[in-house]
Amino acid sequence: MPFFRFSIMLILICTKSAFAQTSIDTSMAVNIGGIKQWINISAKDTSKPLLLFLGGGPGESYIDNKDYFTKKLQEQFTLVIWDQRESGKTLQLNSSPVPLTVDRFQQDTHELITYLLQRFHRPKLYLVGFSWGTVLGLKIAQQYPNHLYAYIAVSQMVDQEKSEQMLLQRLKEQAATAKNQTALQELSLVKVPFENTDELYYQRKWLFHFTNNPVPDSVLKQYFSTYPNSLFVLANEASKINFTKEVPALQCPIYFFAGRNDYQTNHELTYSYYQQLKAKNKHFYWFEKSAHTVPFTEPDLFQQIIIDTVFKETYK
Repeated sequence: MPFFRFSIMLILICTKSAFAQTSIDTSMAVNIGGIKQWINISAKDTSKPLLLFLGGGPGESYIDNKDYFTKKLQEQFTLVIWDQRESGKTLQLNSSPVPLTVDRFQQDTHELITYLLQRFHRPKLYLVGFSWGTVLGLKIAQQYPNHLYAYIAVSQMVDQEKSEQMLLQRLKEQAATAKNQTALQELSLVKVPFENTDELYYQRKWLFHFTNNPVPDSVLKQYFSTYPNSLFVLANEASKINFTKEVPALQCPIYFFAGRNDYQTNHELTYSYYQQLKAKNKHFYWFEKSAHTVPFTEPDLFQQIIIDTVFKETYK
């Protein structure tokens, strides 16, 4: 009998630990696209559904400041943040041996999704794209809808070349109204599509100025003066994509998050695309206090909609 009681206790202990919550917050290199690429996985409970965040840029890293805009998501999802090739820790580990193209990054994204689904034995995941990340996100949603519970498009790029043209015209009008001769002179040097990072710098400088964005000009100038040409070429390639024509329909749920004051990825183009898109399950959310950086301007609302609405409507 003592042995029997011990066996029962052992079974109960093992059963309890098998269903116990397993938290994680770890970073590692995984082989993606022929190179080592750095990811961070964080969750209060790894049995929760996977959520992959595709950051902006291209070239930006979000791992170090992830808690600011994903702390609540980490309680409800197994969150994955990725340093794409030529960014963050991935760039420290290795530079890309092949040219940077949208297609190459799209392949990387699909390989990472496949890796995550296999590692965690999951049929699907949630995909969040922000800014540049929406180029990859929308392409994945079109080609691999069965891999996704939903695609969340944050500041979706639709026709970025047109968006930049609209922005340039708007900035020139604002500069003329303000009688800002410096702005008028610098904006006269800008052409769309951009031919160099100086033009992109002037466009962003006066966008931030006329929207009262507190980014110091010295910081902005330093950023664009050191921005790699390979990423600039990649950004220009992405800007030429017109998703209205390239992705007219989707087979997976899509949720658009747009800043009411976003003129970088123009909110009017985003809403127009949402209206035209053929999808059985599509939704649009305005972020009234935001411009382009929705997750960082309104992080609580950003997370709340994903947890309280997207998850509840799509996790089946």
